[in-house]
Parts: sequence; C-alpha cells; structure tokens
Amino acid sequence: MKLRAGYVAWWRWLSIAAALCLTACSGRRDDALVFWTFGPEGDAVTRLLPDFERAHPDIHVEVQQLPLSAAHQKLLTAIAGGTAPDMAQLGNTWLPEMVALHALAPLQRRVAASSTVMASDYFASIWATNLTNGQLYGIPWYVDTRLLFYRSDLLKQAGFDAPPRDWAEWRRMLAALSHPARKVYGILLPTNEYEQLLSLALQQPDPLLRDDDTRGNFESPGFRRALGFYVDTFRLRQAPDVTNVEVSDPWDEFGRGVYAFYLSGPWNVAEFRKRLPASEQGDWATAPLPGPEGPGAGLAGGSSLVVFRASKHRREAWALIEYLSQPRVQQRFYRLTGDIPPRRSSWSSPLLLHDPAMQAFRDQLERVKSAPAVPEWERIAVMMQQVAARAVAGELKVDQAAAEMDSRADAILAKRRALLGRQASSQ
Repeated sequence: MKLRAGYVAWWRWLSIAAALCLTACSGRRDDALVFWTFGPEGDAVTRLLPDFERAHPDIHVEVQQLPLSAAHQKLLTAIAGGTAPDMAQLGNTWLPEMVALHALAPLQRRVAASSTVMASDYFASIWATNLTNGQLYGIPWYVDTRLLFYRSDLLKQAGFDAPPRDWAEWRRMLAALSHPARKVYGILLPTNEYEQLLSLALQQPDPLLRDDDTRGNFESPGFRRALGFYVDTFRLRQAPDVTNVEVSDPWDEFGRGVYAFYLSGPWNVAEFRKRLPASEQGDWATAPLPGPEGPGAGLAGGSSLVVFRASKHRREAWALIEYLSQPRVQQRFYRLTGDIPPRRSSWSSPLLLHDPAMQAFRDQLERVKSAPAVPEWERIAVMMQQVAARAVAGELKVDQAAAEMDSRADAILAKRRALLGRQASSQ
C-alpha cells in the first residue's frame, strides 16, 4: 500500500512490545473464529450467534470484547505481533490506517460472489468509507451521523413551525431562542468535540485536505465559511462556551429549555425517551442538518466489519459477515443496541419505519460525507477543534485560526508528503 513504508520505524519497537503480549491469546481455541468487538456491540453479537452457529455447526465463534479506550493500541500491538483476530469491528476513521499497515484482507471478490451483501442496498457514502484506492476492505455494520435534536414547542412559541432549512433561517431561530442573561441558549456545541464543526465543514464544496491529502485546506473559502458560522454562534452568545465535561446533564438541561437545539447522534433518541418525563415527550423532535442554502450533509460515521489478512479463517469470517449483514439480523441488532442499520432495506422494519425521530436519520444518511481517508485524520480533527476553541475564546480571528490549522495539518502530514514524494521519484 502507499503508506506502508511510513510505519517501518515505529513498527520495530511496536513488534518488540507485541512479543511480550503473545501469551495473552494462548487460551483461544485453535479452530475458533476470533471476533473482536469494542463496546456494547459484543453483548448483542453473542445473542445473535446461536442462529448463526446452528446454520454453521462447523464454525465456532469466540467474541472478545475490548474497551474502546484501549482498542486502537491493542489492534496495533496485535498486528505487529502476529496475534490479530480473524475479524473485528472497525470505526471507519481507523480503516485507512489498518489498510496502510497491510493488515486487512480485500473483500471485493467476496462481495461480487455474494447473494447477501449487495453494495447497491447500502447508503452510498457509508459504503464509500470502506474503500481505499478503489479497493473494498470493510462491510458497513452500523452507521451513525449527527443531526439536530430540537425543542419543537420552543420553536413554535418563537414563531417557527418547522426546523431550519438553511443557515440563514437557523441563525434567526438561534437569535430568537437565546437569552444569555437568563443562561438560555439556542444550541449546545461543546468546544472539545470536533464532530459538530466537522459536520458544518463537510457541507462545503472545498475538501478539507488538498494536494493528494498531503496538506491542509482549512484556508479554503468553504471551510472559513463553516468556521465563521461556528464561531459566530458563540460570539453572538447563542451557544455557551463550555466543554462537555462542564455540562453535567445535557438531557435534563435540554428538557428544561436551557438549549433549544442539540447536535448529536442516534444513540440519544433512546436517551431522551428514557430521561425526559412522559409529559415532555411530545416537545422534542429530530431534523436533518440544514446546509448553507438548503438541506445539508452530515458526517458519515459508524463501524464496519473487517477480516484480517493473516487470518486462517477468512471463509468462516465472511460467512459471519454475510449473516450479520442480513436485513432481518440488522433489525434485531438495532433492537438490541440502538445502532442504526447501513442498508436501506433494513429500514423497512416497523420499529424504524414508523419512528419519526429515526426517519430524520434515514433522510440524513442519504446526504452524508466521510472525513478524509488518511491515517492521520483523527490527529488533524483533534487539532482542528483545539484551534477552533481558541477562536471561540477570542484568541484568534477566523482567518488566523484557519491559517494555524493549515500550518499544523501540514506538519502532521509531513511524513505522508515525504513518502509519496519518494514513491513518485522511484517510478
């Protein structure tokens, strides 16, 4: 792969560290299909497996749950030490890095031969997050995107009968709903979360990186427009300048009207239904993100199923992927976890079809965009938000912040430029 050589230096010390961990997996059955999951999805999978194993009595699946906080490092260590699982769930922002390490098996041929996994049934932009250099390395397992949770009753009281359809209308609503003297604001945008700013930036025509993804493009007109809208929301005191750790209970504050809008993901549908009293359940709704001039794009998130190149059980792993990809199984998975399915046909379940809060996500998923597919992206995204927080605090103007982001992104991407440069000169 393009960037594989770029990891050689640190790969050596990581291999040494991995050697110390080789005994950790010594208890696994040699014939077991080992599946790593991160977070609560592992519990759901174990409840789905009996049907799979009855249909495939020759396949024994061993599900190993890893804490999300340690998952990334454990994956790298396992790959370096030759103890990677047969398959795993993988966040789509991690996939480019694993491809760069030559760790994942390509899946395009298996999809072409499958009567179960049909690319045309998946939300197109979600499917695209699993492609690197035109090659498919993952199958979307569940998806998420961020959109607006809003207080429909407060909007109606302010004279608005529908959620915002563009940024100008959204700004008018934020102004009407904000009363900072009473500590009431139009929206909550925690300043240590990058997903909200990134969602606004992806609505612009300009890419976030340029020159074959080797340099930042934050000084582009599109990103500066998104950053300006974001910073102005704080400058106009339509959002409080707080981090998420300073908000003790966002659900309660949303219910009390401290915020009229909350930009979040599908997991919070269940949280609002659980945490708000029955008397307030008719006071909130969800809506797709507005764009600058009309319906906006959202961030393509979620998790995919991958098979590791070193696996001796690729056939068995693919059989499990096909099973977990069936619409009826995805619908069961949604009932168990609340994770929304990546296939359009899976949304035919009455549980999703007749849920207006979830239908907004169905709408948004047709207009999602992925973050740049480079291994360094998460570092860049965190940096972007750190600089944006300085602009929110008044330390930097928008143009200064964009220039600072470009400078820092260029430094993060220096190794990528050097590697691609050496590759070009050797051809």
